[in-house]
Amino acid sequence: TCDTGDQQTTAAVRLKEPAATIVERLKDVTTYEGEDAVFECRLSQETAQDAQWFLGDVPLQSNEMNEIRVQGTRHSLILRKVTLEDCGSISFRVGQHSSAA
Repeated sequence: TCDTGDQQTTAAVRLKEPAATIVERLKDVTTYEGEDAVFECRLSQETAQDAQWFLGDVPLQSNEMNEIRVQGTRHSLILRKVTLEDCGSISFRVGQHSSAA
């Protein structure tokens, strides 16, 4: 605000969070049935944007079968004790960016 006594004007500053990009993409994983499969990617920055993991078109959540971790800019997915049904495309999406393996 600028106030000269008989006149006043006000402006506002708004910040937008810049969009995170994927700087380290997912890599294919080969493992044995019953073992864990670990997928990792790294973003350009820590972000509050929604990041989501998918197996095929199915969104994944942390539970006893899938562990999702975020440590700074590193995002990890651990598929516990994989079976043949877990074979397929794993993808990670944040904002408009995605990576698949």
